[in-house]
Amino acid sequence: MPSRAVLKIIQNRHFLTATPEKSIRAVAQHMKENGEGAVLIVSPEDGALLGICTERDLAFKVLAAGLDANATPISSVMTHDPERISPDKPFGHALHLMYEGGFRHLPVVLDDGRPIGVLSARDALGLEMFAFRQELQYREELAVIL
Repeated sequence: MPSRAVLKIIQNRHFLTATPEKSIRAVAQHMKENGEGAVLIVSPEDGALLGICTERDLAFKVLAAGLDANATPISSVMTHDPERISPDKPFGHALHLMYEGGFRHLPVVLDDGRPIGVLSARDALGLEMFAFRQELQYREELAVIL
């Protein structure tokens, strides 16, 4: 399983943040301008992670529901209190959380609650994903034997 620390994956990488009162349209435009599929919603007071909003949230919770993107705050469609990971954890642990939780973005957060990055399912492409699948198969085979 990939053993690199999460910090090694995200260091020197840009990520997006917004505050909960921002309109859905403003956040979606911010995502488009930066070519990102997720934005972390943070507290305006202390910068602590409050939630995450992804392209999927925008499609399912805004477009499909017919919400007014100009008048609706992002806090009404974000995923509140999302799963998160600390930067010292191994990347394999992050992959496991994303796989088990069925999500594609995982905030990386310090002990004080402030985010320092976002992991994406895209980070798992290549040899690490191959190794992760092999490890999962091995564990499943062991479970059957036991």
